[in-house]
Amino acid sequence: MKYIKKLIGENIYLALRSLDDAEQYTIWLNDFNVSDYIGRSSQVFSVEAEKKYLEQQSEDDCAFGIVTLNGDRLIGTIDLQNIDKINRTAVLGIFIGDQEYREKGLGTEAIRLLLDFGFNYLNLHSIKLDLMEFNERAYKCYTKCGFKEIGRRRECKYINGKYYDSISMDILKDEFTESYIRNKII
Repeated sequence: MKYIKKLIGENIYLALRSLDDAEQYTIWLNDFNVSDYIGRSSQVFSVEAEKKYLEQQSEDDCAFGIVTLNGDRLIGTIDLQNIDKINRTAVLGIFIGDQEYREKGLGTEAIRLLLDFGFNYLNLHSIKLDLMEFNERAYKCYTKCGFKEIGRRRECKYINGKYYDSISMDILKDEFTESYIRNKII
């Protein structure tokens, strides 16, 4: 088995990230269809740098590959970073790199799995994220998952010759009431 399943959903599961996938992550991160939407198009990513990043990932971060249940195909990545155990906060990051699997609800499913884990297993109180103002698809997805807009940093990202706002959103534990992890016992 190539992937170690941690959180199983209806159509996908979240698996531990693997060094073997560094090349695939690098391909996605150098694709403007991914990097523009996460505000990282000015960066150039190499396989070596991605391997180093995966190796040095903090043990306190919760990082997963998003994998299809049918076919075990890696389609993206999701994580909780900057986990603050005292204030019980974290920052969520996600992208669906495989274009074939975008706009099919799989990002929403991945977020709900990670929110379930973050709130009900890591005992987090608040999870935050940031997105580019033009990323309407992500904004709708985050809103569907229960995130609320909490602020905006104006014209802080320069992409393709223009400045864009970054929108901040968050969700609190008491705003997340559903259970999405299919493989939990209690």
